[in-house]
Amino acid sequence: MSIKSKLSVLVQLANIDGDFAGEEKDLIYMIAKANGISEDEVNNMIENPEPLPPLSTISDDDKFEYLYHLVQLMKIDSQVYLSEIKYCEELAEKLGFRKNVISDLSAKIYSDPSITSNVESLKRAVQKHQY
Repeated sequence: MSIKSKLSVLVQLANIDGDFAGEEKDLIYMIAKANGISEDEVNNMIENPEPLPPLSTISDDDKFEYLYHLVQLMKIDSQVYLSEIKYCEELAEKLGFRKNVISDLSAKIYSDPSITSNVESLKRAVQKHQY
């Protein structure tokens, strides 16, 4: 799955509360830059987000990355809205997980991207929520 697809989903989440906050935008640009995506390309994604690709084409690692970055983005501005939680839960279900994977991950993922989480532990936690 392309990084552009992943970023597009993050853009959709960042826009869900109607306030594309500085911290959310900064995280998206940081992820894009780390993956060789220009600011112009990100700006285009903000205006024209891509739809989620078919589930059959998404690997387990990509599904985990989606969830990880979604939860991190949801928490980054220190304001978690019900609409953001619902969006994350709906996306989790589309990816083949039970909704409660979001609350489980949320408890273990830090809002500050400079604080790293134990990724392998998180992957094991996520697998428990797969259908």
